[in-house]
Amino acid sequence: MTENEGFPGNRPPTRVTSRLARRAALLVPPIGHLVEQRDRLRTTCHRLREERDRACRERDTLRAERDALVLSVAGQGREERSPGDGSAAEEEPALEYLFVLTYGRSGSTLLQNLLNSIPGVLVRGENHGVLYELYRFHHKVLHHRDRLARPQPLPPFHPWWGIDGYPEEEALAAMRRLVLDTLIRPRPDSRIVGFKEITWPDEDLAEYVAFLRRLFPGARFVFNTRDLADVARSKWWATMPDAAERLARTEKRMSEVVDGLGDAAVRVHYDDYCADPEALRPMHRWLGGEFDAERIRTVMAVRHSY
Repeated sequence: MTENEGFPGNRPPTRVTSRLARRAALLVPPIGHLVEQRDRLRTTCHRLREERDRACRERDTLRAERDALVLSVAGQGREERSPGDGSAAEEEPALEYLFVLTYGRSGSTLLQNLLNSIPGVLVRGENHGVLYELYRFHHKVLHHRDRLARPQPLPPFHPWWGIDGYPEEEALAAMRRLVLDTLIRPRPDSRIVGFKEITWPDEDLAEYVAFLRRLFPGARFVFNTRDLADVARSKWWATMPDAAERLARTEKRMSEVVDGLGDAAVRVHYDDYCADPEALRPMHRWLGGEFDAERIRTVMAVRHSY
């Protein structure tokens, strides 16, 4: 008996090959059918993509025409308004704006109430620097608007379509109304309004203050300081090993910004006006308010700390 005889697994190669060939022949028609289906699906997908893209272009064109029509109608409406018909510009109250620039534990709450004791002045408390978020929003949009500025408006199919039309002055007016209506809320007798704040940015303070002066035309600032050694020993500052250095850097940065504001800023020092209220007389004169020593002493008699 030869080596391959008598073992079922050792069959002649020709028989195995023919069996595989028969099985392959049975599979070829289904495979061919699947390939045809795949090709048809690819063609259909390509056609649907083209139809989708065409529909998107038509949609964007219609939207652009709609927006242009809306702007045209709105523009006509503005032109047709009479000077006293209650337009946005007419509705803005005639107010002056005042902000207290300072750091925490500087006696700013006392100063806030001293200012509020002046007839016609409304200075709200802190808001943790929320207007800085408006500054960041406005600054970022302007950056991309100017980056993408072209002689012609961006087309509807551009990925940044519309940002080149950001209306800077209208945006500022809308943000101003937002702050006035929600944070400051002027009273009927208010002539000077604003707030005091101890949360100010480190890196771009000058730019932020410039933004506030654009947001609130003619805005003025009271820069309140205090003996830094006393501040460093007060409340949360006392828990910071580097409090004195931090405060010195903060006050220096604020002082440099105030120097650039000229007559739009005034300096007051907590230790000075606590020792002698007469130290506040220049601030009252700067604000156009009457200096009333008795009123100031009444405010100072109330504890203004927490």
